[in-house]
Formats: sequence, C-alpha cells, structure tokens
Amino acid sequence: MEKANAQKHIERPPVICIMGHIDHGKSTLLDYIRKTNIVDKEAGGITQKISAYEVVHNGKKITFLDTPGHESFSKIRQRGASVADIAVLVVSAEDGVKKQTIEAMNCIKESNTPFVVAINKIDKPGADIDKTKVNLAENEIYLEGYGGTVPFMPISAKTGQGVSDLLDLMLLVAEVEELKGDTNKDAEGVVIEANMDKQKGISATMIVKDGSIKNGMFVACGKALAPVRIMENFLGKKITEATFSSPIRIIGFDSLPKVGNVFKTFTDKEVALEYIANYQEPKIVCKTNTTSAEGEEENTSGIINVVIKADVMGSIEGIEHELNKIKTDRMKVKVVSFGVGDISENDINLLAGRADSIVLGFNIKADSKAQAVAEKAGVTIKIFDIIYKLTEWLAEVALSKTPKIDVVEITARAKVLKFFSAVKDKNVIGARVEEGEIKVGDEVKIMRKEVEVGKGRIRELQQMKEKVSEVRTGVEFGCQLQANITPAPGDKLEAFTITQK
Repeated sequence: MEKANAQKHIERPPVICIMGHIDHGKSTLLDYIRKTNIVDKEAGGITQKISAYEVVHNGKKITFLDTPGHESFSKIRQRGASVADIAVLVVSAEDGVKKQTIEAMNCIKESNTPFVVAINKIDKPGADIDKTKVNLAENEIYLEGYGGTVPFMPISAKTGQGVSDLLDLMLLVAEVEELKGDTNKDAEGVVIEANMDKQKGISATMIVKDGSIKNGMFVACGKALAPVRIMENFLGKKITEATFSSPIRIIGFDSLPKVGNVFKTFTDKEVALEYIANYQEPKIVCKTNTTSAEGEEENTSGIINVVIKADVMGSIEGIEHELNKIKTDRMKVKVVSFGVGDISENDINLLAGRADSIVLGFNIKADSKAQAVAEKAGVTIKIFDIIYKLTEWLAEVALSKTPKIDVVEITARAKVLKFFSAVKDKNVIGARVEEGEIKVGDEVKIMRKEVEVGKGRIRELQQMKEKVSEVRTGVEFGCQLQANITPAPGDKLEAFTITQK
C-alpha cells in the first residue's frame, strides 16, 4: 500500500512508430538512426529480433518500434491498446503519396496518435519537396504552411541530412504531449512481439508504458504468465529492472501472448493468477475474413485453404489483418492454422485432401521433408519477406480461382414494325433501331411486353434495299432473322453478348 501511495510522476521518453510505403525509406531511416545514435556496437542485428530499440539524442531517450508496419499497428489498435506516443509518416519526395501511405495515414488518424511527416529522399535527382507537400494536401494531409498544422521535416535517410532535426522535432512533439510516468507503480504496457524458441522457450517483447518491473515479479498477458527471471534489454543484455518506455524481452511464458494485448505485473503470484482467471479477451474491432457470422449462410462457392507460418507472432497478426482485405462474393480465404517457426511436414498434413491449399511462410523456411510431402500432396508453399507482397500474390491467386459466371450485356435494342414472310425459321421483318447498333451476326432476344418469348440471330441486314453490316440508332431497316418463333409488330429485339466475369 505504501508503494501505491508514493507516486512519482516524471517525464518519460516517447515511443515512436515509423510508418509509410515500403519503398519510401522507413527501414533506411530506422537503420540510420540506430547506427548513429546507439554507441554500443553490440547492437548488431539483435534489435531486428527484439522489434524495438532505444536511442539517445541530445541527452534524451527515444524508443523506436521496428515493426512490419501499419498492419501490426492496426492489429494492436484493434485490441484497444496504445503503444506508440508519436507516429512518423515517411513520404518519398520522388514518388509522393502512394496507396500504403494512405493506409498508414488512416491508421494514425483512427488512433488519434500525434504525428509528424518526414519527406524523405531529398537527395534524389527527381525529388520535389513542394510537389510532395501539394500531393499530401490533395490527400487531406495538411502540413504547416500548407493549410494545416502537421509538423514536417525534409530528410535524406541515406545521407543523414535533416535526420537530427527530425529527432529534435519528435522530442518537441513529445514535450507538447507532456508524457508522464510513475516509477513506483507496478509496470504495465503492450506486447509488440512474441515467439517460440526451441532452446529458450516462449518469449515476448514488450514496451513498458508506465511503472517499473523487477526480477522476482510476475507478468500476466491475457491468459499467459511468466515469472520475471530472464529479462533482456533491446541489446539482448540481461537486466534486473526496467521502467517506462523501455523495450524489454521476458523469457519463460507458459503460453504464447497475443501481440497487442496489454500486460500487467504483480509482486504476488496468487494475485497474478487471479487476474488471469478473470481475464476476458478485448473485443476485436475488425473481423478477419476466415469465418462467417454465426447462423449466416456463406456466400461463397470457392475456398482457398491457408496455413500461415512466420518468424514471430506479430508477423502472423499483421498477415491476418491484410488477409481481411481479400474479399470476393465467390471466393473465401480460410486460415486453417497458424504458428511460429519453420514449415514442417505437419503443416502440409493439415491441408491433406483439401483442394486449393497453400502454406504461406514469412521470414522462415520450409524443411526438405515438408517440401517433398507438399509436392506429392499438391500443396503450394510460398515464402515472403514483405507482407504486402504476400497479400498481393494471394489476392491474384484468389482472383484466378474465383468461379466465373456468365454475364449478359444488352448492346442494342430495336422495335419490330412489320412482318413480311417466313420460310421455316427464317423470318423477314422490318424494324427500327431504338438504342445502340444492330449488326449482322448479333444474337437477339425477342421480347413481347417485356417478357422474353424467344431467341434468334440476325442473318442479313438491308437499308434502302442495300445490304449493310450494321444499322445505327434511329434508322429503319429490313432483316432476315433466324428465330425459333415468328416475331410480331410491336415486339422488341434485344441484341446481347455473354461474357464471363
């Protein structure tokens, strides 16, 4: 009780998320910041594994999230958690606003996260900063001096030009937001990554948003529990204590925590177990396109069965979020299973006997036995290292496998004015085109009082007693109509084509 009452609210470092189009320099910017602001050379590739890292700029700490992008950001937001204090929207000064830029911007706006814009690639010959500002305004992103209040900074993530000023801008926005934390509270925050290692077991990467965590405490996330025995910082070094805005990794969970779930810490294991027993999953805002609503008849006649395997849980959730966008009336993407780790024979067996089956891998590999079994079973294995490339490929597959339907399109209409003669199924009539162009060879429906009474084909057309190949709107004509019924004056002829869609 004494600890709870002795509150100590102090300024805390901001947590920053870099977002935008995949080719506009997000990774290059993160790499530049990491290499120039982390003195400890042991960082190496370990920051790629922990998905977050800290830098020091002008004596102040900043935490950066190194996530797959807006897919993971959206997934976290769907669970009601807020992990980033500030977002940086990266836009290329060469290419301007792209589809992924807009998707990232929508995520930022929906979450009400303060943000700044980094206009990148200003070192390129085709860079045009003013044109980029106008392009942003056209997409309702109004920068300071261009009709809005959004701070921005022109930069080159490649040369480093403007990056220090961008970091200053992040700290300025953080100061305006007045971010505070209480070091005396038991830590709480958000899980940003989770994975399973054969040697180490289940671990989770977390951002501490408030409070402090120490060895000997217990971490509860959803239904997952871990004693704080092995705790690492973003460099992979073992630590015994951490506080707000720090990225940490806890090893030793009894089950895989969900990315985006809030975690809480407890000094008493019994209290932690009670929290887990009473825990209820937060309601997800968006449903994935994997199941139908209860009692709702599925409006699909084709299914692509998918198994997802990835390096970490956050990648899987990002992929699931993107798969929700692959929707057609006649094709459904059904996620049969998902998991962390390389593709194994068991993953192939899950799809045994299912038509149109695919194992999707992300940043992992398939063992030789799995590849051999997949080849025999007719299961496709496809591995990617960029989420949007994966979803683009699957969208194309879904489109190619969508069952086709015949669509009738009316191309012209004519009114029968006079019946002249008939020999067997060949009818000679006079008519007038009311819409479109009637052509020799056209298939037509014979409509009587808006009801189809037969079908036929235009064998010959005459205009002013001369043969023609087509007759336009408003012109009277004579024709030989091969039909299964005799048309009468007042009937309508509807020329049509059938296409598959």
